Amino acid sequence: MRRLINREPGRLLGFVLAALPFVLLVVIYLAASEARLGLNPDDKLLPSPAAFMDAIHRMAFVEDQRSGDLLLWKDTAASLQRLLSGLAIAAALALSLGTLIGAIPYVRTTLGPIIAVIAMIPPLAILPILFITLGLGEVAKVALIVLGVTPVMVRDLAFRVAEIPNELILKAQTLGASTWQLLLRVVLPMLLPKLIRAVRLALGPAWLFLIAAEAIASTEGLGYRVFLVRRFLAMDVILPYVAWITLLAFTMDWLLGRLNRRLFAWSERA
Repeated sequence: MRRLINREPGRLLGFVLAALPFVLLVVIYLAASEARLGLNPDDKLLPSPAAFMDAIHRMAFVEDQRSGDLLLWKDTAASLQRLLSGLAIAAALALSLGTLIGAIPYVRTTLGPIIAVIAMIPPLAILPILFITLGLGEVAKVALIVLGVTPVMVRDLAFRVAEIPNELILKAQTLGASTWQLLLRVVLPMLLPKLIRAVRLALGPAWLFLIAAEAIASTEGLGYRVFLVRRFLAMDVILPYVAWITLLAFTMDWLLGRLNRRLFAWSERA
Protein backbone atom coordinates (compact mmCIF):
# COMPACT_ATOMS: atom_id res chain seq x y z
CA MET A 1 0.00 0.00 0.00
CA ARG A 2 1.33 3.38 -0.95
CA ARG A 3 1.86 5.86 1.85
CA LEU A 4 -0.58 8.75 2.07
CA ILE A 5 2.20 11.23 1.37
CA ASN A 6 2.71 9.64 -2.06
CA ARG A 7 -0.94 9.50 -3.13
CA GLU A 8 -2.54 12.14 -5.38
CA PRO A 9 -6.33 12.65 -5.59
CA GLY A 10 -7.95 12.23 -9.01
CA ARG A 11 -9.54 15.14 -10.85
CA LEU A 12 -13.07 14.50 -9.58
CA LEU A 13 -11.98 13.80 -6.01
CA GLY A 14 -9.71 16.84 -6.11
CA PHE A 15 -12.63 19.02 -7.16
CA VAL A 16 -14.81 17.61 -4.36
CA LEU A 17 -12.09 18.12 -1.75
CA ALA A 18 -11.45 21.69 -2.94
CA ALA A 19 -15.18 22.54 -2.83
CA LEU A 20 -15.79 20.91 0.54
CA PRO A 21 -14.48 23.78 2.77
CA PHE A 22 -16.56 26.32 0.83
CA VAL A 23 -19.70 24.19 1.15
CA LEU A 24 -19.09 23.77 4.89
CA LEU A 25 -18.70 27.53 5.34
CA VAL A 26 -21.97 28.18 3.50
CA VAL A 27 -23.81 25.54 5.54
CA ILE A 28 -22.44 26.92 8.81
CA TYR A 29 -23.40 30.47 7.83
CA LEU A 30 -26.93 29.50 6.77
CA ALA A 31 -27.48 27.58 10.01
CA ALA A 32 -26.17 30.45 12.15
CA SER A 33 -28.17 33.03 10.18
CA GLU A 34 -31.39 31.04 10.53
CA ALA A 35 -30.80 30.65 14.26
CA ARG A 36 -30.16 34.35 14.84
CA LEU A 37 -33.03 35.52 12.65
CA GLY A 38 -35.31 33.06 14.43
CA LEU A 39 -34.55 34.80 17.71
CA ASN A 40 -34.56 38.31 16.24
CA PRO A 41 -35.97 38.89 12.72
CA ASP A 42 -34.34 42.35 12.68
CA ASP A 43 -30.86 41.01 13.36
CA LYS A 44 -28.27 42.59 11.03
CA LEU A 45 -25.18 40.55 11.87
CA LEU A 46 -25.99 37.49 9.75
CA PRO A 47 -28.46 38.50 7.00
CA SER A 48 -30.48 35.93 5.10
CA PRO A 49 -29.71 34.96 1.47
CA ALA A 50 -32.78 36.97 0.42
CA ALA A 51 -31.32 40.08 2.05
CA PHE A 52 -28.06 39.48 0.19
CA MET A 53 -29.82 39.20 -3.15
CA ASP A 54 -31.81 42.35 -2.48
CA ALA A 55 -28.65 44.28 -1.58
CA ILE A 56 -26.77 43.02 -4.64
CA HIS A 57 -29.67 43.99 -6.90
CA ARG A 58 -29.87 47.41 -5.28
CA MET A 59 -26.14 48.14 -5.54
CA ALA A 60 -25.48 46.63 -8.97
CA PHE A 61 -28.66 47.15 -11.00
CA VAL A 62 -30.58 50.09 -9.47
CA GLU A 63 -29.37 53.65 -10.06
CA ASP A 64 -28.50 55.58 -6.94
CA GLN A 65 -31.10 58.26 -6.27
CA ARG A 66 -28.51 60.90 -5.44
CA SER A 67 -25.88 60.33 -8.15
CA GLY A 68 -27.71 58.23 -10.73
CA ASP A 69 -24.82 55.72 -10.76
CA LEU A 70 -24.79 51.96 -10.43
CA LEU A 71 -22.72 52.00 -7.26
CA LEU A 72 -21.12 48.54 -7.42
CA TRP A 73 -19.78 49.06 -10.93
CA LYS A 74 -18.68 52.63 -10.25
CA ASP A 75 -16.83 51.52 -7.13
CA THR A 76 -15.28 48.58 -9.00
CA ALA A 77 -14.03 50.77 -11.84
CA ALA A 78 -12.48 53.28 -9.43
CA SER A 79 -10.74 50.62 -7.35
CA LEU A 80 -9.44 48.65 -10.34
CA GLN A 81 -8.04 51.79 -11.94
CA ARG A 82 -6.07 52.60 -8.77
CA LEU A 83 -4.96 49.01 -8.23
CA LEU A 84 -3.83 48.35 -11.79
CA SER A 85 -2.01 51.68 -11.99
CA GLY A 86 -0.13 50.94 -8.79
CA LEU A 87 0.75 47.38 -9.82
CA ALA A 88 1.92 48.49 -13.27
CA ILE A 89 4.25 51.11 -11.81
CA ALA A 90 5.48 48.69 -9.15
CA ALA A 91 6.16 45.97 -11.74
CA ALA A 92 8.16 48.34 -13.94
CA LEU A 93 10.23 49.58 -11.01
CA ALA A 94 10.74 46.10 -9.62
CA LEU A 95 11.90 44.68 -12.94
CA SER A 96 14.39 47.46 -13.60
CA LEU A 97 15.76 47.78 -10.07
CA GLY A 98 15.69 44.05 -9.38
CA THR A 99 17.64 43.34 -12.55
CA LEU A 100 20.29 45.95 -11.82
CA ILE A 101 20.65 45.10 -8.13
CA GLY A 102 20.84 41.38 -8.78
CA ALA A 103 23.26 41.54 -11.70
CA ILE A 104 25.59 44.48 -11.07
CA PRO A 105 27.63 44.40 -7.83
CA TYR A 106 28.12 48.19 -7.69
CA VAL A 107 24.36 48.77 -7.89
CA ARG A 108 23.71 45.97 -5.37
CA THR A 109 26.16 47.53 -2.90
CA THR A 110 24.66 50.99 -3.35
CA LEU A 111 20.92 50.29 -3.48
CA GLY A 112 20.59 46.90 -1.80
CA PRO A 113 20.69 48.17 1.81
CA ILE A 114 18.27 51.07 1.27
CA ILE A 115 15.79 48.80 -0.52
CA ALA A 116 16.03 46.30 2.36
CA VAL A 117 15.33 49.08 4.89
CA ILE A 118 12.39 50.49 2.91
CA ALA A 119 10.92 46.99 2.63
CA MET A 120 10.78 46.83 6.44
CA ILE A 121 8.73 50.05 6.80
CA PRO A 122 5.02 49.28 7.40
CA PRO A 123 3.34 50.94 4.39
CA LEU A 124 0.20 51.85 6.32
CA ALA A 125 2.35 53.81 8.78
CA ILE A 126 3.33 56.23 6.03
CA LEU A 127 -0.21 56.68 4.70
CA PRO A 128 -0.73 59.93 6.69
CA ILE A 129 2.57 61.23 5.27
CA LEU A 130 1.38 60.48 1.74
CA PHE A 131 -1.92 62.26 2.34
CA ILE A 132 -0.11 65.29 3.77
CA THR A 133 2.48 65.53 0.99
CA LEU A 134 0.47 64.32 -2.00
CA GLY A 135 -3.04 65.32 -0.99
CA LEU A 136 -6.15 63.19 -0.72
CA GLY A 137 -6.51 62.48 -4.43
CA GLU A 138 -5.61 59.54 -6.61
CA VAL A 139 -1.84 60.06 -6.48
CA ALA A 140 -1.57 59.24 -2.78
CA LYS A 141 -3.62 56.04 -3.12
CA VAL A 142 -1.57 54.79 -6.06
CA ALA A 143 1.65 55.79 -4.30
CA LEU A 144 0.71 53.70 -1.26
CA ILE A 145 0.31 50.61 -3.44
CA VAL A 146 3.61 51.31 -5.19
CA LEU A 147 5.53 51.89 -1.96
CA GLY A 148 3.84 48.93 -0.33
CA VAL A 149 4.70 46.24 -2.87
CA THR A 150 7.68 47.50 -4.88
CA PRO A 151 10.49 46.97 -2.32
CA VAL A 152 9.51 43.36 -1.67
CA MET A 153 9.22 42.67 -5.40
CA VAL A 154 12.61 44.28 -6.03
CA ARG A 155 14.29 42.08 -3.43
CA ASP A 156 12.56 38.97 -4.76
CA LEU A 157 13.66 39.62 -8.35
CA ALA A 158 17.18 40.47 -7.24
CA PHE A 159 17.38 37.11 -5.49
CA ARG A 160 16.04 35.43 -8.63
CA VAL A 161 18.91 36.87 -10.65
CA ALA A 162 21.30 34.96 -8.40
CA GLU A 163 19.49 31.73 -9.36
CA ILE A 164 20.34 32.15 -13.05
CA PRO A 165 22.87 29.42 -13.93
CA ASN A 166 26.35 30.93 -13.98
CA GLU A 167 27.10 28.90 -17.11
CA LEU A 168 24.72 31.09 -19.12
CA ILE A 169 26.49 34.25 -17.98
CA LEU A 170 29.92 32.81 -18.72
CA LYS A 171 28.92 31.58 -22.18
CA ALA A 172 27.45 34.97 -23.09
CA GLN A 173 30.62 36.72 -21.97
CA THR A 174 32.73 34.24 -23.90
CA LEU A 175 30.77 35.16 -27.01
CA GLY A 176 31.60 38.81 -26.40
CA ALA A 177 28.37 40.07 -24.81
CA SER A 178 28.60 43.41 -23.04
CA THR A 179 26.98 44.15 -19.68
CA TRP A 180 23.85 45.62 -21.28
CA GLN A 181 23.61 42.73 -23.74
CA LEU A 182 23.83 40.31 -20.82
CA LEU A 183 21.05 42.17 -19.03
CA LEU A 184 18.76 42.40 -22.06
CA ARG A 185 19.44 39.04 -23.73
CA VAL A 186 20.08 36.73 -20.77
CA VAL A 187 18.92 38.16 -17.43
CA LEU A 188 15.74 39.96 -18.51
CA PRO A 189 14.12 37.01 -20.36
CA MET A 190 14.82 34.78 -17.37
CA LEU A 191 13.21 37.28 -15.00
CA LEU A 192 9.96 37.97 -16.86
CA PRO A 193 8.14 34.82 -15.62
CA LYS A 194 9.47 35.56 -12.13
CA LEU A 195 8.01 39.06 -12.42
CA ILE A 196 4.54 37.69 -13.13
CA ARG A 197 4.80 35.43 -10.09
CA ALA A 198 5.96 38.36 -7.99
CA VAL A 199 2.93 40.39 -9.12
CA ARG A 200 0.66 37.48 -8.22
CA LEU A 201 2.13 37.39 -4.72
CA ALA A 202 1.74 41.17 -4.44
CA LEU A 203 -1.98 41.12 -5.26
CA GLY A 204 -3.05 40.46 -1.66
CA PRO A 205 -1.00 43.27 -0.09
CA ALA A 206 -1.94 45.62 -2.95
CA TRP A 207 -5.64 45.11 -2.28
CA LEU A 208 -5.01 45.66 1.44
CA PHE A 209 -3.29 49.01 0.83
CA LEU A 210 -5.98 50.05 -1.64
CA ILE A 211 -8.85 49.30 0.75
CA ALA A 212 -7.07 51.11 3.57
CA ALA A 213 -6.47 54.23 1.46
CA GLU A 214 -10.04 54.27 0.15
CA ALA A 215 -11.47 53.81 3.63
CA ILE A 216 -9.65 56.87 4.96
CA ALA A 217 -9.97 59.36 2.11
CA SER A 218 -12.16 58.67 -0.89
CA THR A 219 -15.59 59.34 -2.33
CA GLU A 220 -15.82 56.15 -4.38
CA GLY A 221 -14.30 52.70 -4.46
CA LEU A 222 -14.92 49.29 -2.96
CA GLY A 223 -13.07 50.08 0.26
CA TYR A 224 -14.87 53.40 0.60
CA ARG A 225 -18.27 51.74 0.24
CA VAL A 226 -17.53 49.00 2.79
CA PHE A 227 -16.47 51.49 5.44
CA LEU A 228 -19.32 53.85 4.59
CA VAL A 229 -22.10 51.33 5.11
CA ARG A 230 -20.54 49.86 8.27
CA ARG A 231 -21.99 52.84 10.12
CA PHE A 232 -25.40 51.33 9.50
CA LEU A 233 -24.31 47.74 10.27
CA ALA A 234 -25.26 46.89 6.67
CA MET A 235 -23.78 43.40 6.57
CA ASP A 236 -26.03 42.61 3.60
CA VAL A 237 -23.87 45.07 1.61
CA ILE A 238 -20.51 44.52 3.32
CA LEU A 239 -20.34 40.74 2.84
CA PRO A 240 -21.23 40.80 -0.89
CA TYR A 241 -18.64 43.56 -1.40
CA VAL A 242 -16.01 41.47 0.41
CA ALA A 243 -16.96 38.46 -1.71
CA TRP A 244 -16.74 40.61 -4.87
CA ILE A 245 -13.28 41.90 -3.90
CA THR A 246 -12.17 38.32 -3.28
CA LEU A 247 -13.54 37.22 -6.66
CA LEU A 248 -11.75 40.07 -8.43
CA ALA A 249 -8.46 39.23 -6.73
CA PHE A 250 -8.85 35.52 -7.52
CA THR A 251 -9.67 36.28 -11.16
CA MET A 252 -6.63 38.52 -11.52
CA ASP A 253 -4.41 35.83 -10.02
CA TRP A 254 -5.89 33.20 -12.34
CA LEU A 255 -5.41 35.39 -15.41
CA LEU A 256 -1.79 36.08 -14.50
CA GLY A 257 -1.22 32.37 -14.04
CA ARG A 258 -2.68 31.64 -17.47
CA LEU A 259 -0.59 34.42 -18.99
CA ASN A 260 2.56 32.99 -17.43
CA ARG A 261 1.82 29.50 -18.73
CA ARG A 262 1.06 30.79 -22.22
CA LEU A 263 4.04 33.11 -22.60
CA PHE A 264 6.62 31.23 -20.58
CA ALA A 265 5.73 27.55 -20.81
CA TRP A 266 9.42 26.68 -20.49
CA SER A 267 9.47 28.29 -17.04
CA GLU A 268 6.44 26.31 -15.89
CA ARG A 269 8.08 23.07 -17.01
CA ALA A 270 11.27 23.99 -15.20
